[in-house]
Amino acid sequence: MISVIVPAYNEEKLLPATLAAINSALVGVAGRELIVVDNESTDRTREIAEAAGARVVTESVHNISRVRNAGAETATGDVLIFIDADTVVRQGVFEKIEDAMAVLKCFGGSVAVEYEGPYTRSWMGFFVRLYIVLGKFTKMRQGALQYCRADIFRELSGYDETIYVGEDIEFHWRVDKLARQRGGHTTFIEGPLVVTSSRRLNQMGLIRMLFFTHPITIFLAWRTRSFWKDWYERAIR
Repeated sequence: MISVIVPAYNEEKLLPATLAAINSALVGVAGRELIVVDNESTDRTREIAEAAGARVVTESVHNISRVRNAGAETATGDVLIFIDADTVVRQGVFEKIEDAMAVLKCFGGSVAVEYEGPYTRSWMGFFVRLYIVLGKFTKMRQGALQYCRADIFRELSGYDETIYVGEDIEFHWRVDKLARQRGGHTTFIEGPLVVTSSRRLNQMGLIRMLFFTHPITIFLAWRTRSFWKDWYERAIR
């Protein structure tokens, strides 16, 4: 059984498409549940999630790691799949994950990301291509869609709640390290890609975006909540 977990904070604009795509892609997948973790939204996020048939869990602390973990705590599946609220999955992605996890030595993995276009700024295409290449080289697997065996997730105590940005990268590194230690592996699914929102790229300038997404910036400041106001206090919606 798989548990699909969607963390959401004030996502009434994009959540309907996300959940509709998930439900459509889940047709034919035996044994599944859909969980939306409402991070105390003040809009129609909860109502939209319930209308889509999701089980809604509430988490009051604004920390993305804690929100993800709250969903995992209530999940009953053998495989946990985390999907961002601004990310649309394509048909066949869950079958690809099932195929990957059918191999017992696979501890988890992630799915390749495509940013929603067309891009509103000329530099965005360059930035996206650069980040994809960098991600492949460093195994910085984004959390737009990540998956993991439930028992491995709990053994690793889930996402690190002292981290406010880059928690998905850090978690994948730990999963990958544990897999290698035990003769296993993680799987990076390169298709079908998931489509994630470009809203932050559309509203932040190139220099600012390069600074805040630079690995050195992330690793030096990922435990400092006040540094990430654009992700928490002034979240782009």
